[in-house]
Amino acid sequence: MPTLLILMIVGAAAFFFFSSARGAAERAAEIGRDACHAAGVQWLDESVHAIGMRLRRNDDGWLGIERSFRFEYSDDGQNRRIGRVVLQGQRLVGFSGPSRAAQAVVQAFPLQ
Repeated sequence: MPTLLILMIVGAAAFFFFSSARGAAERAAEIGRDACHAAGVQWLDESVHAIGMRLRRNDDGWLGIERSFRFEYSDDGQNRRIGRVVLQGQRLVGFSGPSRAAQAVVQAFPLQ
């Protein structure tokens, strides 16, 4: 019986981790897409790629997961440039990408 309980706890933790990772990736894609649209550049591949994850303290002092995502865009249709979105939970904490969009992204999704 204790083995089943441990298995259920591990399964629930894995589901929670996968669900939060998927939600963060969708949020990063939304931010990257909106930034490219605001800058008038082409968002390539219409996707983001997870490039890092680490533990970081939230503003309230609790440990949280910070995830970094990479996306690609083109300003002339011939080149590929790399942008980056950093999220802590669902909150945007870092952005680099199309320079014309940086101000719009900061206004739409304030960095904290």
